[in-house]
Amino acid sequence: MKQKLVLATSLAASLTAALAASPAQAGGKQEKCFGVALKGTNDCAAGAGTTCAGTSQLNYQGNSWKFVPAGTCATIKLPGDRAGALTALDRDRPKS
Repeated sequence: MKQKLVLATSLAASLTAALAASPAQAGGKQEKCFGVALKGTNDCAAGAGTTCAGTSQLNYQGNSWKFVPAGTCATIKLPGDRAGALTALDRDRPKS
């Protein structure tokens, strides 16, 4: 029983440490890019219609974002002449 508790505590500590530092904080080598995530693959805090990671409701949802390598967001080309943006977009949002 004690071994299970030690293992569970160790696993919880590892997960907490892994989640504590976001890619954006890891040396500034990544940036938030809005409108590029596929449905259910956004990173956290996406905006209205989402609550956190994996909750975007549409492909390329304008108010959802993913971390991408710094300096690449605006160059990401998507179907339908869409592109990534450094700020939330009004396009492709879930209907209320």
